[in-house]
Amino acid sequence: MRSLPTRRAVLGTGAALVGGGYLAACTSGGSRDGGEGNPDGYVEPDGPEVRAAEAERPQGRTEKVRLTATRTRLELGPGTTVATWAYGDRVPGRTVRVTAGGTLALTLANHLSAATSLHWHGLALRNDMDGVPALTQREIKPGADFTYRFAVPHPGTYWFHPHSGVQQDRGLYAPLIVEDPREPLRYDKEWVVVLDDWVDGVDGSTPDSVLAELRRGMDHGGSDHGGSDKDGGDEGGDGGKDGGGHGMHGMGGRSEPTPSGPSRMMMGATSEVLGGDAGDVKYPHYLVNGRTAADPESFRARPGDRIRIRFINAGGDTAFRVALGGHRMTVTHTDGFPVEHTTTDALLLGMGERYDVLVTAEDGVFPLTALAEGKKATGRALLRTAPGDAPSPSARPKELEGTPLTARKLKAADSARLAAGKPDRTVTLRLTGSMAKYDWGLNGKQYDPRQRHPVTAGERVRLRFVNTTDMWHPMHLHGHTFALPDGGPRKDTAIVLPGKTLEVDFDADNPGLWMVHCHNVYHGEAGMMTVLGYRK
Repeated sequence: MRSLPTRRAVLGTGAALVGGGYLAACTSGGSRDGGEGNPDGYVEPDGPEVRAAEAERPQGRTEKVRLTATRTRLELGPGTTVATWAYGDRVPGRTVRVTAGGTLALTLANHLSAATSLHWHGLALRNDMDGVPALTQREIKPGADFTYRFAVPHPGTYWFHPHSGVQQDRGLYAPLIVEDPREPLRYDKEWVVVLDDWVDGVDGSTPDSVLAELRRGMDHGGSDHGGSDKDGGDEGGDGGKDGGGHGMHGMGGRSEPTPSGPSRMMMGATSEVLGGDAGDVKYPHYLVNGRTAADPESFRARPGDRIRIRFINAGGDTAFRVALGGHRMTVTHTDGFPVEHTTTDALLLGMGERYDVLVTAEDGVFPLTALAEGKKATGRALLRTAPGDAPSPSARPKELEGTPLTARKLKAADSARLAAGKPDRTVTLRLTGSMAKYDWGLNGKQYDPRQRHPVTAGERVRLRFVNTTDMWHPMHLHGHTFALPDGGPRKDTAIVLPGKTLEVDFDADNPGLWMVHCHNVYHGEAGMMTVLGYRK
């Protein structure tokens, strides 16, 4: 049988529930997708429909957690210390664990100089706890706190991060593991592996300054910029001056920071598996569990141990190709839901995607390598089951060669399949924009929280992603999971390749206002986001 985790991330006692308030000025706007409905025609994030759906979910044992978003200095590896924002004094933040069927009550205290928020990536939770400022909640202002309290219905591998500006591309992220009280897998140890690309606090760079450079467009090139952010703190405020981050696009009042630090614009990163252009940002570091390749984390086990590895891509602009040297991986889940077990040498994870795998540990020291797809750099950790020297940081296991497994090659397990049925409604989202102008959007429009694509509770909805751009986009749906075509897996984040169309289906069974967006944090903040709104 599997061993219980050795560390439970109980960070303190939760505070009283603040409530499900949201920015009414934004949520009361009418549909702009063709005039259907009226200003009051949509379910409100804390409306009676949302409360009724929450009441039907199991309300089991409450796990209380207290978390602090704060400025800190982190040592990522030898000679690499950065000033950044994080949850406490570490990156990733401490893993939060809760049992499916239970309730999570997490109080976030904001000790930052800018407003923030917290989104629960992949969870089908009540809408007013989804953590999107100007849509489902008011921002958490500096010095304030907010308690997110909600039932947790589904087991799986999830994570959480802000939905305020580009704050996610700092150190503000952590795993959320929802335990299955009837866990069908048998394993001896569990290893949570979080992948990230890192720029914050390096040579004066911040995610805000990176976005400011990208917004100038490719025509301005990748010239160096003067100035630096020596304390790594408040450059650009992460949209904090207006408090709403991306939630205020289309509502005015947003100022852009001046680019600082060296140019981070990436040119010439290519990947066949991603259909061409691999990414926009040239990161100085690629991390596995907060460590650089020069000083990797070591996970200790015994030869023959069966290990469950939970991979999470928390990156801002990087797909990772991952492999464990000397081992094959058996994929058991993606985005929290079970799949028919499939064995592979390597996996490809877009930003926001998660995969669970099982491996049987061999005897020795083995590199778990995360290749930044198309960017010619790696992060790594070590699996150690015996004494001995670790492979060189530059060594790449042969398992990385060839074509990595992607979600389209998987099939949903029987328990995760949608019931048979044809869509009642199709919502077509054309992915638009270019690197040249950095005008990413959906259907030729940039994000406006008042724009709604209407759906009705009880419908089978088809999302039709039509990628008209020259780049790949990991598209994420809040509050639901969708099924990939032809019996494919249940997902909440899926890669849409350039020039391709991806159709996915989901059941409209969780009322509210739900974002759909590209999980490239810079594409999303530039405007590639929209809202699905349940009609009253």
